[in-house]
Amino acid sequence: MTQVTARRGAFASWREIRHTNVVKNSDAPQEPTAPGGVVPVQGLTALSPEGRTRHELARLLLEEGPVTAVVVADRLGISPTAVRRHLDAMLADGEAETRDAPRRGPRGRGRPAKLFLLTEAGRARFGHAYDDLAVSAIRFLAEHAGEDAVRAFAQRRVASLVGPHEAAVTASGEPAQRAEALAAALTREGYAASTRQVGSGEQLCQHHCPVAHVAAEFPQLCEAETEAFAKLLGTHVQRLATIAHGDSVCTTHVPVEDPRGYRARTPDGGSA
Repeated sequence: MTQVTARRGAFASWREIRHTNVVKNSDAPQEPTAPGGVVPVQGLTALSPEGRTRHELARLLLEEGPVTAVVVADRLGISPTAVRRHLDAMLADGEAETRDAPRRGPRGRGRPAKLFLLTEAGRARFGHAYDDLAVSAIRFLAEHAGEDAVRAFAQRRVASLVGPHEAAVTASGEPAQRAEALAAALTREGYAASTRQVGSGEQLCQHHCPVAHVAAEFPQLCEAETEAFAKLLGTHVQRLATIAHGDSVCTTHVPVEDPRGYRARTPDGGSA
């Protein structure tokens, strides 16, 4: 795969987010919460400066990770020392982890730069509600109705997810433009999606997956999603990575020109 040449996609404001203060102080004012223990966006203004910075840092790791501390400091406009303090706190709390950045060019002296990304515990702050209940329910469905029922459930779920946005996506023209419209739609549904141009087409990136824990056990959810994307975009697509399998981003490759001449079928049976 060629080097990424451009990146697009705006991340919509999320309706709800959990509070992630660096300094835990029982005497500090408590943020207003909604049912389920999450913090409404309008409640973020009541957080301390530390809490707001930690929230922005966590969201940056979610949307753009893995990234270096230098990139985080540049994006947030705060000092590297402050960034390191927040990152160290998140590492200590098990909300973030590191990996070595890939080396480019001849190997030099010193240790490779560290990339920071959210762990599953860190992503859980952005919503993994009812995972246990969902897994139990689908297990019950599989045991009593079989795998076909699980597959039908996955297809119905993704249809309800993307169905309301079908007209806007399919009216956007070529696959590249459709991918951008789909990314915007997925972002509105809580997936923090974006697109980026690569040499052989577009990549649709989902930086958050609300059902990742469930999809880890039931890959039918990811399979149905990929099939739905192909129909909406009017071209063959290839899923390269998923959060459910331990990757940092769900990545779907969208070729600009389909080498196999694939024409996806629309829900009414025609060609997309």
